[in-house]
Amino acid sequence: MLSSGWLNDQRKIGLGLTAFGILFTVLGMLLFFDRGLIAMGNLLFLAGLATTIGFNSTVSFFMKKKNRKGSAFYLGGCAVVVYGWTVIGLVLEAYGFWCLFCEFFPTVLQFLRRVPVLSKVLDLPILKLVFNRLQQLGGLPTTQYQAGVAAYRK
Repeated sequence: MLSSGWLNDQRKIGLGLTAFGILFTVLGMLLFFDRGLIAMGNLLFLAGLATTIGFNSTVSFFMKKKNRKGSAFYLGGCAVVVYGWTVIGLVLEAYGFWCLFCEFFPTVLQFLRRVPVLSKVLDLPILKLVFNRLQQLGGLPTTQYQAGVAAYRK
């Protein structure tokens, strides 16, 4: 096993908590938007993220100026789910999750395209079209630098 290096025991636990958070959220959606499962999934996901990268890094990630909108939508969606409006909360969470993590999606797609079984699935025409479009987007938010470069190229 990888006992030393980047995957230490704390990060293994954090990745497990994150995976259980995603699993509980998906189960909550499959079981007719069960508020308890989705709230537990949110809690486990946030705990897993904090355990994986550390509490201070998690707080600084959510409080970065470019991530404030996504953080507000994600955490607000968590609060709305707990309040009882599960579908609206999930929509808010999904938008916040997209704003927070959209920069990582092209990297994740490149990694998944190198996995033997998933590469065959991702090469299906409809999925290839959708994922290529997502990869070109590279995320919804555009920084001022990117907007300046796009204006300069025209």
